[in-house]
Amino acid sequence: MTFLSNSLTPLFSPPPLLATTEAENGPLILSGVLLSLIVIYLASKLGAEAAKRFDFPPVLGELLAGVLVGVSALHLIIFPEGGLEASDSLLMTVLQFLNGLSPESVSTIFASQSEVISVLAEIGVIVLLFEIGLESDLRQLKEVGVQAVVVACVGVAVPFAAGTLGLMAIFHVAAIPAIFAGAALTATSIGITSKVLSELGQLKSKEGQIIVGAAVIDDVLGIIVLAVVASLAKTGEIDAVNVLYLILGATAFLIGAIVLGGVFNKTFVAIVEKLETRGNIIIPAFIFAFIMAFIGNAIHLEAILGAFAAGLVLDETDARQELDELIKPVADILVPIFFVTVGARADLRVLNPMVPENRAGLLIAVFLVLVAIAGKLVTGWTVFGQPGINRAAIGVGMIPRGEVGLVFAGIGSASGILSKPLEVSIIIMVILTTFLAPPFLRITFGNTDTPDANSELKKELVS
Repeated sequence: MTFLSNSLTPLFSPPPLLATTEAENGPLILSGVLLSLIVIYLASKLGAEAAKRFDFPPVLGELLAGVLVGVSALHLIIFPEGGLEASDSLLMTVLQFLNGLSPESVSTIFASQSEVISVLAEIGVIVLLFEIGLESDLRQLKEVGVQAVVVACVGVAVPFAAGTLGLMAIFHVAAIPAIFAGAALTATSIGITSKVLSELGQLKSKEGQIIVGAAVIDDVLGIIVLAVVASLAKTGEIDAVNVLYLILGATAFLIGAIVLGGVFNKTFVAIVEKLETRGNIIIPAFIFAFIMAFIGNAIHLEAILGAFAAGLVLDETDARQELDELIKPVADILVPIFFVTVGARADLRVLNPMVPENRAGLLIAVFLVLVAIAGKLVTGWTVFGQPGINRAAIGVGMIPRGEVGLVFAGIGSASGILSKPLEVSIIIMVILTTFLAPPFLRITFGNTDTPDANSELKKELVS
């Protein structure tokens, strides 16, 4: 064994300097990740409990707790985006003090630790959308499919047109930056909205299904819009072939996943019945969810769309109820990382009017926030054939932009298309719509007698 390992070492070992660096920093990167997770879990739990005490959705508490520990306040959970460095992180300062690290080592550890937390957050939102897919009723989603398409299309077209034209006419913004800012208004954060709907027990209501269905379609449309404006920013021209590919790919992916679901359901149940060790249900389910997420990501869609489709497929299996219970502990561990990091990335310092470069952005931000809210509220009044439906709740459910809007702002900033005031205004719009939606969604559902899933089930049994 010694001879074999020694003979293979020169072939497979990294360069000595790299190996030494990795060996030295590896445990410290782990320490940084563990400290970050401690802060994230404490913040999420305290924030959720506080929100619950005041009768707000717990997810709002997690978002606000993220703001508290993030770049806007305590600087415990921060990320390199936006020019932040290791010296800005309180956790990295603690690690440096305890271990006597050089500034170069701290920077390397900070970058790696931030990347790990970002990946965990991405896995968290994949698990969340898988869980939402499992909790959704595919038959009811099909019933509201046409309404969801209409809501999504209006929710993309109205804010995009109003934002773009308004910026050009009122604030004299050039065409391409105005188009980019208008595109940022089209997004809907399905992760945030669906979590609130689940907490309110409204996920399987007619309104909840329309919102979730529209948010999924909205996400697909948002990806297409992003591809269009990104190519426009780079070349000044629209890559028609790429846009057509995204449209056809997204449509084929979602429809194909649902159509083939019946075939896979039988295969899944057969596999589960043959497995005898622990995890015989949850492991195959996550394998399928991750495969679907990978396919979605590989064809340049969102991984979360694949996870959501996987949940819809498995929702039809006989093992669904048991799988619902098994996935909750996994979601409880991973999903809070996503919500806390969304809040931690929100830089509320852009709201400070004492900073001169923020003032122009604040004026534009007021306009963008009004368009962002109004452009989604009108979607509730496009629903047809549903007497007595809560239109306000549908409109409010489409408002939060969340991490999707920040992606638009980040790409626009990196490409150099957005001026600082316009970038600031987009960030403000994203922050306010993200934090305003959960409490207002609670209010709109609280003022209605929309039946929840249990009462609908009772009606079906009686009939």
